[in-house]
Parts: sequence; structure tokens; C-alpha cells
Amino acid sequence: MKTSILLAQAEEAHHTVVELPMHPIFYGLIAFAILMLLMFVTMSWKGISHRH
Repeated sequence: MKTSILLAQAEEAHHTVVELPMHPIFYGLIAFAILMLLMFVTMSWKGISHRH
């Protein structure tokens, strides 16, 4: 009896579904926006050595 209860609980644990806080496409869009911002910062410092 005890074994069947433990097996039932273990079987239920495998069916847990984790909901994401937002749609998966937004993770990619946010990462893309951050990388574009970092690229802009990098490119803004590109020619600073030629000024002095």
C-alpha cells in the first residue's frame, strides 16, 4: 500500500509544467536589443584613439 502511494506521488511529480513569465519570442527580442545596445557603445568608442 505504501509503495503504491509513493509511486503515485512520484508519477505526479513528472507532470509539472512551468509557465514562462512572458512569451518565448520576447526573450530573443530582449537579448537582441541588449546586444545592439552593446554594439552601439562599442562602435561609439571605435575612433576615439584617432582624436588625440
